[in-house]
Amino acid sequence: MSKVFELIAKEEKRQNETVELIASENFVSENVRKAVGSVLTNKYTEGYPGNRYYGGCENYDELENYCREMWQKVFDTDYHVNVQPHAGSQANYAAYMSVLKPGDTILAMDLNNGGHLTHGSSVNFSGKMYISHFYGVDDNGFIDYDGVPARLREVKPQVVMVGASAYSRIIDFAKFREMIDAYNAEFGTDCKMIVDMSHIAGLVAAGEHPSPFGIADIITTTTHKTLRGPRGGMIFCKPELARKVDSAIFPGSQGGSLMHVIAGKAIAAEEALTPEYKEYIKNVVINTRVMCDKFIEMGYDIITGGTDNHLFLVDLSKTFPNVTGKQVQDKLDEHGITLNKNCVPKEARSPKETSGVRIGAAAMTTKGWKPEDFCKAAERIDKIIREELA
Repeated sequence: MSKVFELIAKEEKRQNETVELIASENFVSENVRKAVGSVLTNKYTEGYPGNRYYGGCENYDELENYCREMWQKVFDTDYHVNVQPHAGSQANYAAYMSVLKPGDTILAMDLNNGGHLTHGSSVNFSGKMYISHFYGVDDNGFIDYDGVPARLREVKPQVVMVGASAYSRIIDFAKFREMIDAYNAEFGTDCKMIVDMSHIAGLVAAGEHPSPFGIADIITTTTHKTLRGPRGGMIFCKPELARKVDSAIFPGSQGGSLMHVIAGKAIAAEEALTPEYKEYIKNVVINTRVMCDKFIEMGYDIITGGTDNHLFLVDLSKTFPNVTGKQVQDKLDEHGITLNKNCVPKEARSPKETSGVRIGAAAMTTKGWKPEDFCKAAERIDKIIREELA
């Protein structure tokens, strides 16, 4: 047997036997896997439907248009959609490129407070190409909406990036729009609102989180996580920005599209339109809340005191001040439980160590777990921390 297939078999075994609690991971359907592993991987399709740089693209044109139409149905929107981004990071790169010049200013949520690497981190392209400033959270871990207007006036951004990778509460998109509009009116500017809904896209699709459509100028997302599709990205935008967004993807930042992955994205869209998917997302929210409440009951400090979505953050700094997030992550790996270390607000440790962990319920809900299963997992995690780390 090829070494590659030996490793794939080992990974399949690990996934089958592991309790998967990483909030950004999920298990795709057999049909998504079939599409991504199909003959569509053999073809170059640089360009867009009806305007390709290679011949033989008629089936790919139809597939890409179908994929785009299906995602518009999922989110009930007339926004233009580009399904070619290879990942969420590439989607954000192109979104910035479409409305910014190098050296322009971004205002986004701070990484330590729940933001994302591509929202202006100094070690990422977003922090190297653009001047990045941040808004934060209050003492309870909620977005400090009251502080945003002052930050707008202070840093005068050309883009406000709204979204998070580790924030457990509803994001008030309409409130951000109101503040950006007021800022634009006061200074005569044209600051754009970009929403990165990668983590909560599935909740938005199923009506379990307010939608940014009709509010944001540009919306980016991954297609995995709660959307339960293949690894990839998408960009939605108001129609007047379509040409700029498309050219920022091709030829601006990518070459040939990955049509086998776009096929998987189309399958995921079909699945997201089913009643079963909406019931799944409803259960994800219930399961996350139940597990979060169990940790609170056992005496753990949870950022914001709870959750509204598919994840929550455990802050170990008060209950177990000598235990790091990395230690918890590594120890749980030994017991077949996978989660990730995560920074917490006012983080005192490095991102490689952290004082917290992030826990999500999307993947194990896909596997059929019920609230009682998540409670048992919480109890098991607590026992491991207390007996082997504390």
